[in-house]
Amino acid sequence: QVQLVESGGGLVQPGGSLRLSCAASGSIVAIYTMRWYRQVPGKQRDLVAAITNGGVTNYVDSVKGRLTISRDNAKNTVYLHMNSLKPEDTAVYYCNADIFERGVLRQYWGQGTQVTVSA
Repeated sequence: QVQLVESGGGLVQPGGSLRLSCAASGSIVAIYTMRWYRQVPGKQRDLVAAITNGGVTNYVDSVKGRLTISRDNAKNTVYLHMNSLKPEDTAVYYCNADIFERGVLRQYWGQGTQVTVSA
């Protein structure tokens, strides 16, 4: 059984920094694209950043230059480095990954971690 477990959320002042982590565990054969999404109450879950297993990254325009996605393939972990945070970055952040296990490629979600940017 594959699980994604996130950590690193919390309360930070505007202009501050946080690092989110998401570790995958279980009977994993391979992990392909890993992603971070975010969601605020009453709105849809939006893609923030993605990284392929080869390290190619993609970002939504609103976070370019402030948020950086990275991964450690040896640890099956994806990170989201968050700098110059703004109140509008407040949301629940979810990691997502395409994982090949037991002969099947599936998409998995983490449980979410709250990020609050407020003075």
